Amino acid sequence: MKLAASNIGLAAYDHLDDFHRLAGMGLTGLEVSPSRAWEDWWHGLKPAAVDAYRRAAENAGLQIVGLHTLFWQQPELGLFRANDARAQTLDYLAHMSQLCADLGGRTLVFGSGRARMRGALSLDDAIAETIRFFGELTPRIQSHGTCFAFEALGEQDSDFLNSVTETLRVVEGLDSGVMKTHLDAKALVQAGEVNAEAFARARPTAVHFHANQPDLGVLCRDGEVDHAEIGRLLRGIGYDGFVSIEQRMVNEDDPLSDLARSAAVLKECYG
Repeated sequence: MKLAASNIGLAAYDHLDDFHRLAGMGLTGLEVSPSRAWEDWWHGLKPAAVDAYRRAAENAGLQIVGLHTLFWQQPELGLFRANDARAQTLDYLAHMSQLCADLGGRTLVFGSGRARMRGALSLDDAIAETIRFFGELTPRIQSHGTCFAFEALGEQDSDFLNSVTETLRVVEGLDSGVMKTHLDAKALVQAGEVNAEAFARARPTAVHFHANQPDLGVLCRDGEVDHAEIGRLLRGIGYDGFVSIEQRMVNEDDPLSDLARSAAVLKECYG
């Protein structure tokens, strides 16, 4: 497995000089939250800023894996929106896919629990609308070489797609190659899916993995999330993609020391 970290653990808008330190921890990938990289990552984002970010990562020896936290500070956008908001969401996700490609990435993790609340919609109707929505998006992004990876979330984070089993109903319902599966350590624990059966079901479409704690704190060897067991299960299905540390900036004065602690756990359990 290849090891990465998200930029949400770094200072917002001012972390390009930290990339060499991440590489020095044994990491080879960088996952990007656009809102952490730029103050305006949609209409006001300049190609030169994207190129500079990509060059800084690559010069440090890091491959940009893709994007996550797609809907941060975009409360009007999401699935199950009507009319103009639905059209704007399609435009926004097409832009995000192009941004991902321009950075050299492939995966766009669709977590964003509030952007996919189904409310009064039945599960079956919500799945059907999600498949329709991404069916409309597909022709706009197929040339990018990207894919959207749906992340199962715990019931406290969203009321839609709370398990790998539910997520696969969407992924397998759209046979276009642009929908894949993302696995998340804390969500697997919350759904009771830290087992060989769930991992085997996800194997054909799994393209990305988040190693995290329930509070997005520093990774630990003991506690609610058994990273050693999860690493064993990933190896058991032959997963060889990126495992990314999803960790908030715990200590603003020295965020890299916290990421170094997590990187040590990551290498031990997933390397």
